[in-house]
Amino acid sequence: MRHLYLAATGQNRGKTTASLGLIDGFRRRGYHTGFMKPVGQRPIPVGADAADDDGLVDGALLDEDAQLMRMVFGLPESPSAMSPVHIPRGFTKAYIAGEVVQDLGALIRDAHRQFAQHDILLIEGTGHAGVGAVVGMSNATVAAMLGAPAVIVSGGGVGRPIDEIVLNASHFAAHGVRVAGAIVNKVHLDHQPGLARTLERGLAIHGIPLLGVLPYRPMLSSPTLGMVLEGVRGRVINPGPDLDRVIGGVAIGAMEPHHMLERMGPCTLVIVPSDREEAILALAGAYVASRSCAAAPEHLERRGGDTPGAIDAWNGKVLGVVLTGGYEPRPEVLAAVRDAGMFAAIVDEDTYTVASAVQGLLVKTHAADTGKIELIKALVWEHLRMDRFLEVADEARFA
Repeated sequence: MRHLYLAATGQNRGKTTASLGLIDGFRRRGYHTGFMKPVGQRPIPVGADAADDDGLVDGALLDEDAQLMRMVFGLPESPSAMSPVHIPRGFTKAYIAGEVVQDLGALIRDAHRQFAQHDILLIEGTGHAGVGAVVGMSNATVAAMLGAPAVIVSGGGVGRPIDEIVLNASHFAAHGVRVAGAIVNKVHLDHQPGLARTLERGLAIHGIPLLGVLPYRPMLSSPTLGMVLEGVRGRVINPGPDLDRVIGGVAIGAMEPHHMLERMGPCTLVIVPSDREEAILALAGAYVASRSCAAAPEHLERRGGDTPGAIDAWNGKVLGVVLTGGYEPRPEVLAAVRDAGMFAAIVDEDTYTVASAVQGLLVKTHAADTGKIELIKALVWEHLRMDRFLEVADEARFA
């Protein structure tokens, strides 16, 4: 059995994205592929409510990433094989206190052996190379125990990803784990087409092959309106036409309305104090303009909003608004928002707090995100060197 240990330089670097694409790529090549998450920090129950006739015992636990792979690819392996060790809240304190008597390493090794008849097994780690050390099961420790070469995923940039990859590679090396290469995710190739070559040269200085870069796509790293609503715990003024719409960016409504509209990109979620009524009206009018440009100027003049010129140049920028501070706008302002059909919610917190919460949202891929998953598969197939991954895995067969 070939196997690879997929690690990362930290949280939200794109490890799950790489896992989805690599499993898809291996299966396209005709390989019987398995997935395993040895140590999971987000166990969820699966059973009769998750799938029909899947043979799972109701109440069994799977790490959420293992559950995602299982549902997307129809993987038949048991929860104990795909997700043998869980670290829920309170586990680390219990471990340090000597209250955990299970042999965690034995659980992982037993699970690993259950994939012996597969052509290739993708083993996904948790966080950076040292995560899990508190319970004696860091990524480096587990990869060494299983004899699997590591592939490290980092976020975009130049200096930061190289620094992070080299740091994590040194920790793996200290445990005797061979680092087979790196993937750099969220790279702005459209603006810097030569960046992949720069990264390749920078990593080569440290003896680390670059196995590919994945281009930045807003759809893969931005939350939906529904996720924002849940994250900020807002009170809905108007749900808009589709809470599953992905936001293209976030803007703070602190400028004069016409300046704000000029500077915004497509599908922007605007965070604006709820007492900035002129800005709220301008945004409502701009939203209407995206559906009917001819009617937009009249609408704005009637509501007392911004100038027609700014709306003519807008071309579909406003996706919705989050109103901060907890002040209730006047009824006619709320009516304008509802008449426009735009997503709008109000929260009690101040603008800075809300903006920080939106920017810090943990965006996870779900099995129902079919469009997002298909985009991931296509990007990985196009941009990663699948043959190299297979070669690396072949060099570290598990007997």
